[in-house]
Amino acid sequence: MKRGVLMLAVLSMAFTACKENPSKKVKAENVEIAAQKDEAAKSLPVMTFDKLEHDFGTINEGDKVETEFTFTNTGKGPLTILSAKPSCGCTVPSWPENKVIQPGESDKIVVAFDSKNKPNQQQKTVTVTSNAEQRTQTLRFKAFVAPDPELQKQRDERAAQRKAQQEAAAQSNTNTN
Repeated sequence: MKRGVLMLAVLSMAFTACKENPSKKVKAENVEIAAQKDEAAKSLPVMTFDKLEHDFGTINEGDKVETEFTFTNTGKGPLTILSAKPSCGCTVPSWPENKVIQPGESDKIVVAFDSKNKPNQQQKTVTVTSNAEQRTQTLRFKAFVAPDPELQKQRDERAAQRKAQQEAAAQSNTNTN
């Protein structure tokens, strides 16, 4: 019974609400605010990169390499880069800080990578945050870091020592039980 009364109340509200003219519910001030936001969106900067990825190919462990990501403000408003954050401490970006890039102007973000103690395949990113239409862009690079033979020998020896210690500890636990 209660369920039937509730359904009847909901249906009567729905029919009553549908009879009203929807345009009467729209506030004029909200229309003006929406129009201003639409107009502002037309004048946003757009950050267009020449590339979003770079492949260093094969480099030697310990090499310091860098690449440039060139961009152009292809939008209609001034562009400001707020930050460029690397995914790892071995990656250092530099960008035009505190600089306004006007529509049509270009600049660059330089990304340096230190391959010390980073053997084998590496993939890193830099997240660029700006006032552009697309707030963040992710720049990527990769490299195969050929291990330094001497450093690799040291890493292998340490790994063998850790493995021997773990096996000795496991054997000790077995003997005490």
